[in-house]
Amino acid sequence: MKTKVIVIGSGVAGLSSAAYLAQAGYEVSLLEKNEHIGGRARMFKHKGFMFDMGPSWYWMPDVFEKFYSDFGKTTSDFYELVRLDPSYQVFWKNKEGINIPANMSELEALFDKFEPGSAIKLRQFLKEAAYKYEVGINDLVYKPSLSVFEFADARLLNGMLKMDVLTSMKKHIRQFVSHPFLIELLEFPILFLGALPKNTPALYSLMNYADMSLGTWYPMGGMHNIIDAFEKIATSQGVKIYTNTEVLRITSENGKAKQVITTTGTYSTELIVAAGDYHHVDQHLLEKNDRNYTETYWNKRKLAPSSLLYYVGLNKRLKNLQHHNLFFDEDFNQHANEIYTDIKWPEKPLFYASVPSITDSSVAPEGCENLFLLIPVSTELTDDTEAIRDKYFDMILDRLEKLTNQSIREHIIYKRSYAKKEFMSDYHSFKGNAYGLANTLSQTAILKPRMKSKKLNNLYFAGQLTVPGPGLPPSIISGKVVANLICKEHPLSKDFVTPKQPIAETA
Repeated sequence: MKTKVIVIGSGVAGLSSAAYLAQAGYEVSLLEKNEHIGGRARMFKHKGFMFDMGPSWYWMPDVFEKFYSDFGKTTSDFYELVRLDPSYQVFWKNKEGINIPANMSELEALFDKFEPGSAIKLRQFLKEAAYKYEVGINDLVYKPSLSVFEFADARLLNGMLKMDVLTSMKKHIRQFVSHPFLIELLEFPILFLGALPKNTPALYSLMNYADMSLGTWYPMGGMHNIIDAFEKIATSQGVKIYTNTEVLRITSENGKAKQVITTTGTYSTELIVAAGDYHHVDQHLLEKNDRNYTETYWNKRKLAPSSLLYYVGLNKRLKNLQHHNLFFDEDFNQHANEIYTDIKWPEKPLFYASVPSITDSSVAPEGCENLFLLIPVSTELTDDTEAIRDKYFDMILDRLEKLTNQSIREHIIYKRSYAKKEFMSDYHSFKGNAYGLANTLSQTAILKPRMKSKKLNNLYFAGQLTVPGPGLPPSIISGKVVANLICKEHPLSKDFVTPKQPIAETA
C-alpha cells in the first residue's frame, strides 16, 4: 500500500506539494474548504467578465517553467505567455503616465532622462541584483531552513557576503540614484513586501531584477490558467482533490498526527502538509500541546499588508491606461507609514489598477473593460465597513478619471469589493493579510515559522507564512521543498517501484 498524505489547502503551494508527492509515489488527497481551488489565485465570472481574484503580476517565469519541466511539460503546453511592453505605467507627481519599457536600452534612456548618468548606475544595480537572484532563487530558497547548517557550504557563505542582507533597501538604492521618481520606481515592490524600505534588506533588490530584467508577463486567458495547469498536473499524477471540505481539527497520538476531521468526514493519514494559513492550522486546528507556537509569538510577527480590492466591469473601453498601472501621484512615504508605522486608513493612498482586457479580450464582453483596483492597507485596521469601502472607491475613481482624462463612473455595470473580512472568511488569513509575513531580516529563512512541526513528526507546513515566503513563485518552491523534505524523512518502502519521472532533485 502507498503512504497516505493529506494536503490541506489548494493554493499554489498546496497544488505544488501535492503534485510532487504524488509523482514520488505517495497517495495524496488534497482538501479545500472553498467551492473552487486556487486559494488567493481563484477567479470568478459575471455576465461575460472573468476576474482573477488575487495575483495579477507574472514575474519569474523561470520558476514556473522549472515546475512544468519537472513533470515533462512546458509553459506553452498550458497557456500562451506574452511579455508586456511597456511592463507597466506609473502615474507620478507630475500627474502624467510614465511607461516603463520592457526593452533595456529604452529603460536606461528613461533613467538618463530623469537623472543624467543613471543608466550606467542602473546597469551596476541590476548586475548586483542578478547575482542575488541567482543565489537567492536557485540556492537559498530551496532550503527548508530547519537549521543554520543548511547554509554552511562555501558557495552560499561566499554569496551571503554579496547579498546585502545587513544593508537596507533605502540605503542601497540611494547609492545608485538620487532622483525621487527613480527611487520610488525601485522601491515600489517593497510596498508589498511588508516593511518600509529602511527596514527591508537590500537582498530584495532581486525583485528589481525580476521586474526589469526578466520582465512582466501575462498568461493569455487569465492568471487562473496557472491554477488550471497545476490542477491538470496534480491530477495526472494521481492527486485526489476534494472541494467544499473544510478541515475542523487535526488529532494526534504518540507524537504523530493521526486524523483530519473535516466538514464532510474524517480522514486517516500518515503524513500531513498544511498548505492553508499556518496560523489558523497552528492555533485552531491543533490541540494546544501540538502547536508549534503560542498566540503571543504570532501576535509579534510583522505582517505584509492587507488589500482593499475592487472588481469592476465597464461598458466602454478605457484610454490612457496600460495593462498594469501604478498610481504614485500622492506621497509614497506617507502611505507606507500609514500601513506600517502610524497605522490608519490612508489619507491619500497610492493604488494599483490592472486592465487585463487591454491585453486579453477574453476577460470582458466585446466593447467592455475589465478593471481591477487595489489599495494596500494595514492588517491592524478593524473598521472594515461598506461605508469605508465606498469612500475609498470614490476617492481613487475620482483620481483615476482625472489623471486619465475620461469618465468612468457612469459606465460601471458591475462592482464587487473584497477586503480584510473576506480574506479572513475565505482563507482564514491571519489578521486578514494578503501577502504573508513581512520580509524583514528577523523573519527570513530559519527565522520564519518552521516548515516542520516541532511536536508531530509527520506534520509539515507550506505556503506564504513559512519558507521561502509569499508570492506565486515562492509558493511553487515551497511546495517542492516540503515534498523533498518528506521524501527524505519518510521514504517509501523498498518494495515500491520508483515512478518513471521521480521527484526532481533540488540544486
